[in-house]
Amino acid sequence: MELIMLGTGNAMVTKCYNTCFALRNEDEYFLVDAGGGNGIFNQLEKAGIPFTGIHRMFVTHAHTDHVLGVIWVIRKIATLMSQEKYTGDFVIYGHDEVVKALTVFCQLTLPRKIVRYLGDRIRLHEVRNGEKAEALGMELQFFDIASTKMKQFGFRAVLPDGKRLVCLGDEPYNEVCRKYVEGADWLLSEAFCLYADREIFSPYEKHHSTALDAGKLAEALQVRNLVLYHTEDKNLVFRKEKYTGEACSVFSGHVFVPDDLERIGL
Repeated sequence: MELIMLGTGNAMVTKCYNTCFALRNEDEYFLVDAGGGNGIFNQLEKAGIPFTGIHRMFVTHAHTDHVLGVIWVIRKIATLMSQEKYTGDFVIYGHDEVVKALTVFCQLTLPRKIVRYLGDRIRLHEVRNGEKAEALGMELQFFDIASTKMKQFGFRAVLPDGKRLVCLGDEPYNEVCRKYVEGADWLLSEAFCLYADREIFSPYEKHHSTALDAGKLAEALQVRNLVLYHTEDKNLVFRKEKYTGEACSVFSGHVFVPDDLERIGL
């Protein structure tokens, strides 16, 4: 299994792509979010991920920097289907608000020859809190992160080797999620900025957290590996070093601060 970070930035970045990623098991990929536009094409191409290898996807929530790229993914896969170049179906998991948003966006912005695949070979699968599914040999369980802004789900994946990976979306941890997160082998957590830079970026006013907060959380929940993403992009040259240092000051496990397109073996 491999984690491929397609994008690592927050909604307003210009020097990297919006946060989204893929999990790879051999030649199959599970896509999570797609950023805010057709830049997802460029990221997938650079990562060497073919659309024909993507049959399952999860969308955490309907904010623009996560959901608009999904429209382009749907368009591309529907086009491949129409050309008989895509085998099987494409399933997109998301809660009710995500499914509603994608349905409306597709109907308003895509041609009929594309939209006709929705509900047929392209299925928008509404998931509820605690619901399970399977992808890439992983057992997935989706959960409501109790967002303070827009409804948002995360997920826990039990990998084929039994390790547990948890995606918390792009908001701070809520205690109601403890049973999904505690003791995870891998925790994917947002870190809007450094705690040292909180006066500059105002993470708490925006309902986000810092690298220091993520490190404290991972230590308290006995997580083994912490991956930080959804950051600001004002100092990318030193991001890896500084974010890692701040999180490691309070966390005894391994910290990863990936760049766009970086791959992490799980």
